[in-house]
Amino acid sequence: MTPNPRQSDLLEEVRARGSVSVEALAERFGVTLQTVRRDVKLLSDEGLLARFHGGVRVPSSTTENIAYRQRQKLNETAKQRIARAVAKAVPENCSLIINIGTTTEAIARELLRHKGLRVITNNLNVAAILSDNPDCEVIVAGGVVRSRDRGIVGEATVDFIAQFKVDIALIGISAIEADGTLRDFDYREVKVARAIIGHSREVWLAADHSKFNRPAMVELARLDQIDALFTDAPPPSPFPSLLAEAGVNLHVTEP
Repeated sequence: MTPNPRQSDLLEEVRARGSVSVEALAERFGVTLQTVRRDVKLLSDEGLLARFHGGVRVPSSTTENIAYRQRQKLNETAKQRIARAVAKAVPENCSLIINIGTTTEAIARELLRHKGLRVITNNLNVAAILSDNPDCEVIVAGGVVRSRDRGIVGEATVDFIAQFKVDIALIGISAIEADGTLRDFDYREVKVARAIIGHSREVWLAADHSKFNRPAMVELARLDQIDALFTDAPPPSPFPSLLAEAGVNLHVTEP
């Protein structure tokens, strides 16, 4: 399913507020209760929303991420804006590690005109995208390929990453919690991401607004291990103070 513009806006509203009543959504978008209920049913059937009596909320599992195809469409415009901002900041003739995620795949598309890049990735989708850039050398990490998203994980991947020291790591994340921890769902993916952070001179995090205050099970890193954060909206409290204390360079993209 590809949400229509109203449904995408409805998803954004629920993401921003956590949970919303059907009546409030109908008033917000100027449509009937029946229209909202129909949209909510479609979106909940796809796993993008969770229904409760009289309202709807964001799915809140700490153990399992939503499906890859659904994540591709979720906040798609925001991810494209973030990707353009990241690509604009990436200098030519540098080395990068790009990890697993739909946002990092959007970044790869924006790097197709860059010259002199050397990119290491544990994401087969990123490798396929950047292989179309003749001025980019792509190095694919070894390991186990996850069929659901073509991410490469495992101890072999960690060992492979440990050979390198790159200029910039471009990483995505599933959740940023209010205690300043960056979190994800698969401990094998987290171990690879930790290796990426440890073997990069700078770490740039790309995360849309829905990642703030979202729960996930496995701690990946803390904000003070990140040099820059690219997002599409001003982070909610308490994140501005946490980012300032951690010395993170915040980039909020323009609409």
